[in-house]
Amino acid sequence: MVWESGCVVVVMLTPLSENGVKQCHPYWPDEGSDVYHIYEVNLVSEHIWCEDFLVRSFYLKNLQTNETRTVTQFHFLSWMDRGIPNSARTLLDFRSDGAGRSGTYILIDMVLNKMAKGAKEIDIAATLEHLRDQRAGMVQTKNFKVHLGLDRDI
Repeated sequence: MVWESGCVVVVMLTPLSENGVKQCHPYWPDEGSDVYHIYEVNLVSEHIWCEDFLVRSFYLKNLQTNETRTVTQFHFLSWMDRGIPNSARTLLDFRSDGAGRSGTYILIDMVLNKMAKGAKEIDIAATLEHLRDQRAGMVQTKNFKVHLGLDRDI
């Protein structure tokens, strides 16, 4: 389904098992690669952000077409079935991850893509507001010009 839908990001909100009961099947290898039907899944990285969530990166390959894709999985670990997250703050942190450096990087990437497509005028502030509409707290500092280096003479 991830392949067919062209997903590049997967958000997983359940642990693999809970109170000894399996909640879902891991569709990734613990390390290296595994083949699932016609897809090879390579675990590229697994970064534990805190005890409540981690981020995994996968490299997928369709063995019939040799097409490849990268998928990032955000895995929230502490939301138990029929319960609430251990802390509302950790759930908000999980959703808002990327508010600083990576948010700035995303903004730069969007602006550069607009430039590459021939845009004559680019409203960086409006682009940032669009990002903030998509993800709360994106680029937290009010003076994001410092992040972009726009406060210096070029």
